[in-house]
Amino acid sequence: MMEMSDVKLARVTRADIDELLHANRESRDYHGRWVQPFITASGFEEWYSAQTTGASVGLVARDRESDQIVGVTNLSQIFYKGFQNAYLSYWGMVSFAGTGRMSQAVELTTRYAFEELGLHRLEANIQPENVRSIALVKRLGFRKEGFSPKYLQIAGVWCDHERWALLADER
Repeated sequence: MMEMSDVKLARVTRADIDELLHANRESRDYHGRWVQPFITASGFEEWYSAQTTGASVGLVARDRESDQIVGVTNLSQIFYKGFQNAYLSYWGMVSFAGTGRMSQAVELTTRYAFEELGLHRLEANIQPENVRSIALVKRLGFRKEGFSPKYLQIAGVWCDHERWALLADER
């Protein structure tokens, strides 16, 4: 487990299912078109099984005081050898919106990626209209590398994304 002033971060476990389902359902409108996290037990199982393959790591961020779920971060498609890269994704919960806790969660996730997993590079792909998410990665030192039209399908729609990256030695 990793901690900062307001947040603690740990790998997801099966015991997190009920709280994650509740928090995701409660935050569904807040997530809007940016992300479609699981809201059913079968959706959790599908997501969770991907987190146990070794190529992905799912992390749950909790408020240190209340122990409530602040959000989720993911490191996916983890590559080693000459690339040492992963894709970073995340979603926060509406009850902690605007508190800075997701910034702490993502910062802890970058530390985990670089210090624990030994990665060299993280990439976050964000829809250009998602100004809050872009502001978050900018605060953490990510730089914009490019634009990818119709990069990722979300809720059946191919969405444009900006590509943001951070290198281990740039933190």
